[in-house]
Amino acid sequence: MGSERVDVDVIVVGAGLSGVGAVAHLQDRSPELTWTVLEAREAIGGTWDLFRYPGVRSDSDMFTLGYAFRPWTRTTAIADGATIRTYIDDTARERGIDRRVRFGHRVVAAEWSSTTASWTVTAETAAGTVELTCRFLYFCSGYYRYEQGYEPALPGADRFTGEIVHPQHWPADLRWAGKQVVVVGSGATAFTLVPALAGEAAHVTMLQRSPSYVLSVPTRDPLARKLFGGRMPLRWAAALVRARNIALVTSLYQLSRRRPALMRRKLLDAARAQLPAGFDVDTHFSPAYDPWDQRLCVVPSGDLFRAVRDGGASVVTDRIATLTEHGVALASGTELPADVVVTATGLSLQMLGGATLRVDGREVEPGRTVVYKGVLLSGVPNFALTFGYTNASWTLKADLAATYVCRLLRRMRAHGQAVVTVVDPPSDGLAPLINLRSGYVLRAADRLPRRGSTGPWRLSNSYLRDLLVLRWGRIADRRHLRFSPAPEGPSECLEGHLQDTRRHEGGLPDTTRQGVA
Repeated sequence: MGSERVDVDVIVVGAGLSGVGAVAHLQDRSPELTWTVLEAREAIGGTWDLFRYPGVRSDSDMFTLGYAFRPWTRTTAIADGATIRTYIDDTARERGIDRRVRFGHRVVAAEWSSTTASWTVTAETAAGTVELTCRFLYFCSGYYRYEQGYEPALPGADRFTGEIVHPQHWPADLRWAGKQVVVVGSGATAFTLVPALAGEAAHVTMLQRSPSYVLSVPTRDPLARKLFGGRMPLRWAAALVRARNIALVTSLYQLSRRRPALMRRKLLDAARAQLPAGFDVDTHFSPAYDPWDQRLCVVPSGDLFRAVRDGGASVVTDRIATLTEHGVALASGTELPADVVVTATGLSLQMLGGATLRVDGREVEPGRTVVYKGVLLSGVPNFALTFGYTNASWTLKADLAATYVCRLLRRMRAHGQAVVTVVDPPSDGLAPLINLRSGYVLRAADRLPRRGSTGPWRLSNSYLRDLLVLRWGRIADRRHLRFSPAPEGPSECLEGHLQDTRRHEGGLPDTTRQGVA
């Protein structure tokens, strides 16, 4: 066990889009608190540093995927992965967050002690295992497994003479120019890869078991193009575009849920208008489920449809019988020639980056907890997590969650309270955390926290409703939140521990001695 002594008010786990945003909110709203960030990888960016496959890009518009406190001021609505990574990195560097991230610290366990009102966080590093302590633990590590994506067994894979790759671990030296490529999957990753590969490959076939809904959006936002560079201050113009996009996404989702037949018809008509005459839209782009039963896939300026129109790509809806020496044999009896098979088969979900939680010696099973306002977990003291929207930009919810956490910490400090615990969760009417029927969600539903159907246990999937609840709603919910003062001793409440930490500054590394930069 490492001997490094680190003791702060807040530990943020993850230095991706959510983690950097969470720290920025702490800087702005709770500058008196000390904090550190633990990042398993060696770089800032999270998802956007991990994924390096061709064409990787946002599937939400950047005006809402970007931070509210640092508006996206380009006209590009759908940005590539490298641009998003740079945006996150620039945000961290401008605020000094990058100098305070502990890279290569993979959190594997966290133990809460009611005796000391603190968490002991165990992290694995290249130099060995280290322990850090904090009063509040904030997980911003996303919800899927970084080490491995979902890869179902492919019959005959051992005799296939070509290359099989998963987008989550794209080989830097992979060459596809002039080759036959089969992309297995029908989600956002497949829709991104197909047009990106079609420009150089001999041909790209998207092989899907069942289709998904696809919506084409402009790569460059028309309203942003009109307003940016005009008389209106850029920050105001960006805020206006962001508000407009929030309203559009909300309306689209509500229309999909309330009038699914109408939305289905509009999506299929839009696809049909961008595909070659006579294309079998009903087979290849008409799912059996309603819009937003699974996440709606967005393509910039119809690039997927254009690749099909130009002949560089095709769509096949069938099942794999087996891989052959030089291709993919289908259940229908046909065979697709392939030099490269890309398994765009989805994610493996994993809560808390695989870390285990214990409260006073009792292990916490996330699947047996209930989320409170989408941020706190029942029965887990001084703990929060970020879980973004599935029907809109992830960052919209992440920003609101961070705002709520800061409000909560400020109230606790103002009232001399050290501990907050969510109590009295509902025992019936519970449902999976993610309200989607996607395969990657269904495979992990029992490992995810649950949500209720009423009150603070309900996940509204509505930005405007959450804005009222998380940014302006009442914090002192005495029915469901139990606040308690510090145990005996001067250093156990947030403010007391802050003073105690400063008394021990001489023994802390420079990255954690200061308050917020």
